[in-house]
Amino acid sequence: MRRGAPLALLLCGAVAGCGQSARGADVPPPTAPPASAPAPAASPPPATGAPAPATSGPAPLGRVAGWRITTYYTALESLYRGKREAVRGCVRFHCSHGKTPLGSYPKDFLKVVQTEGSGRITEGPERGRYLNWSHSVGFWLDDTTRDSRGRPLRAWASAAADRSVLARGQRFAIVDCGKEGGRSVDEKVCAAFRNARWTVTDLFRPGYGGENHADVYIGEEKGSRLAGSPFYTTLSGATLGPS
Repeated sequence: MRRGAPLALLLCGAVAGCGQSARGADVPPPTAPPASAPAPAASPPPATGAPAPATSGPAPLGRVAGWRITTYYTALESLYRGKREAVRGCVRFHCSHGKTPLGSYPKDFLKVVQTEGSGRITEGPERGRYLNWSHSVGFWLDDTTRDSRGRPLRAWASAAADRSVLARGQRFAIVDCGKEGGRSVDEKVCAAFRNARWTVTDLFRPGYGGENHADVYIGEEKGSRLAGSPFYTTLSGATLGPS
């Protein structure tokens, strides 16, 4: 999704992948957090006529049941079989719109890199490195994926969000998954999203992300793209809360 050279990397909307819903990889869910401590014993009821204590929890972020959650990922070259196509770009991070040959890659792999923002190279002299892309920079070779400030993305932790609701650096949790294609979300899938704690590392440029939309990073593609994965999905009507 969303990387580029330092100052050229402005907002998530300036780069690829933000707001894209992806399918086709088998990414394991994050490790479940430790079980919560036992709840304290209930307090005795107030005396007759005394006001009941306030019990409301943290206020939700944005609209209740009003968020759309999409996912993005890092493509894996070995899963693609398209005709190879030569690309040019930058051979270092601090560069923009370079013209240096970067190698040849499957055309379908390049298409996904331009959608998701990054892909790990598995063949040739650059094997093990990343081919990254953004609107403001073009293609470049790197040793990691990047958010819009140049920091490595963290699976099941990095996110992009609607700037009118969530500020850069704000942490959030998905407290209710809402629906998936009009149906209830599988319990195990929803639990994986709820157990994660996300930090906004990118912001949608106005007009790109959409109101009340968050895009969460779930790591590198794994397994057969044709097998599908329940984690490459879109959650509609979700609710976010502070983390």
